[in-house]
Amino acid sequence: MEPRTSLFLSIRELQRRKEKAELGKLYPDEGPLRRELYVKHLKMFEAGRIHNERCALGGNRIGKTLGIGGYETALHATGEYPHWWVGRTFKKPIEMWAAGTKALKVREVNQKFLLGKLTKRTGYTIAQGGLIPQARIVRLTRKTGVADAVDQAVVRHKLGFENVITFKSYEEGRSSFEAEAIDWIWLDEEPPREIYDECKMRILTARGAILSTYTPLEGMSATTLSILEGSEFL
Repeated sequence: MEPRTSLFLSIRELQRRKEKAELGKLYPDEGPLRRELYVKHLKMFEAGRIHNERCALGGNRIGKTLGIGGYETALHATGEYPHWWVGRTFKKPIEMWAAGTKALKVREVNQKFLLGKLTKRTGYTIAQGGLIPQARIVRLTRKTGVADAVDQAVVRHKLGFENVITFKSYEEGRSSFEAEAIDWIWLDEEPPREIYDECKMRILTARGAILSTYTPLEGMSATTLSILEGSEFL
């Protein structure tokens, strides 16, 4: 192998390991942020084995969005489940949604945590620095009308197949959440009741799952009451 080729491959491998480490930084075995300190988070993941609807309902700054919603979504997209994982797993291609209140908020939260920063290159765009390694992002489709926003991201799973993440916002209305079947839905921030009900219909055929992460700013709203009814509290 030529020295130049060998150097290129070495640099690319180091970059791959660095990106993968972003996902591995969460819930380490040891250290001040060691996994055992996040009892509720781990129970939430474990509950995914038997429950197709889960909701991380709590105050701000407790790690709901990045540490629960973004983290689990990235795991399902890439297949990079850690050695300690006891939650739900997917071993086939899946259709995924990551949604929030407005398109701008989705760009700044769901998209940023999962994909990182977008960088324009000649003829294409790359994303790096998010929970999903750049090397796993096969292609991105830009969302019209919102600068630097992504409509869909195709992600290569560890097993070789491709998963599709579609970024959606509640402001698009209930009709935009109509689809054939969706395997995984991450709802960050509280959705209107009609949209949540529509999401429940989307996971029926595929026996998929919904993970909601939000602070109940509206109090005991129709959505929150419907989620809490008959729920098992962790």
